[in-house]
Amino acid sequence: MKWRDYPQNVKVRLLTSFFIRALSSAVLPFMALFFAQEMNKLWAGVFLVIAVIVGFLSNLVGGYVSDRFQRKKILIISSAVSASMLLLMTISLLPEQNIITLFAIAFVLFTISSSMEYPTMDALIIDSTTSENRKAIYTADYWLSNLSMAIGTALGGLLYVKHQIELFSILTFVAICITIVYGIWLEDTKRELLEQKHTNLVMDVLHSYKVALQDRPFVKVVVGSMFIIAAELSLNSYIAVRLAESFDSLYIGGFEISGIRMLSILNIENMLLVVLLTFFISRFTDRFSKPKVIVIGLIIYGIGYSVVMSANIWYVLILFAFIATIGELIYSPIFNAEQANMMPADKRGSYAAFAIVGYSGADLISRSSIIVGTFLIPSMMSVYIGIIIMLGIIFIYTGIYRRKTVKVKMNSSF
Repeated sequence: MKWRDYPQNVKVRLLTSFFIRALSSAVLPFMALFFAQEMNKLWAGVFLVIAVIVGFLSNLVGGYVSDRFQRKKILIISSAVSASMLLLMTISLLPEQNIITLFAIAFVLFTISSSMEYPTMDALIIDSTTSENRKAIYTADYWLSNLSMAIGTALGGLLYVKHQIELFSILTFVAICITIVYGIWLEDTKRELLEQKHTNLVMDVLHSYKVALQDRPFVKVVVGSMFIIAAELSLNSYIAVRLAESFDSLYIGGFEISGIRMLSILNIENMLLVVLLTFFISRFTDRFSKPKVIVIGLIIYGIGYSVVMSANIWYVLILFAFIATIGELIYSPIFNAEQANMMPADKRGSYAAFAIVGYSGADLISRSSIIVGTFLIPSMMSVYIGIIIMLGIIFIYTGIYRRKTVKVKMNSSF
């Protein structure tokens, strides 16, 4: 599928996401480390868990709002709020200000606005694609997102420590530009808007998720994705803090590779492998059945991250991060397409929001691992994340493929 064949909304999504991910990945992965240094590890863990819970609730509201109102308007408003909050975070970091409380409040409000934006954009993209071209578009999005994050992580590793203000300033500028791009080029798809059925707004929001919650296979897939993604997100939470504290620095000439720079190397390795191998592995896995591909990919992914969770030797970290990335490349594009195919056309906003709950839950687990890690030794943290990943594999497989088996049996009985 060539670029000119992509729907306009997909082009807007791919291009804007590339820039915002590049700059946000230069800053946001360091938030656990930032708050741990400014306050303490326990405060950082509790605060970030609260931020995830707030983001989770905002995500649910965003999915409901997405089904009720024009999606383009929602995206413009939420993007504008995000840009404003990034501006406040930048101001709070100025040397003469350095108001950590203002930064924390703006970070929470940024979490709310961005959490409301995600399900709206996801629903709009699903509206603009078909089951035939969805895997190709998700593969391209996966490739571009990792390329952008590779660039952003490299910038973060080199500039974050001494150039925080400059990074946040650029991120603010990009967020403003994206708001303008949404206003000019984004197109609203024709669809029937969801009507309010309860006078009580909270009850109406909950009612909009009733169908998704009753779809047991989809719930299984979301819970499974939550467990799986938690391992990767732990790289920038528990693993980041652990490496910063206990990794023995390496020296190449006069260049020091500290724990923070080792973290950047692992992130860059992951994203460069994705950029170089995504389309090759995607073509290779097309030869095999999807259930086998997903299960094998998830097992390889789980082995990799279970070791990285506790490893403290540079070559072990690099080797098993490589293994984890290969597993991710095998399962991820197929999983994303399969999950999107499970969403009914008239409930895509709510379903997309509920799907992102998996990411929010994963973020909650990964950030909670900072707290759990204060009580468990690193080797036990490997066991902890290994068990979580195995549960995720079981939920995803039974949610997607046992559901299809049941459907086939039901159809054959008539």
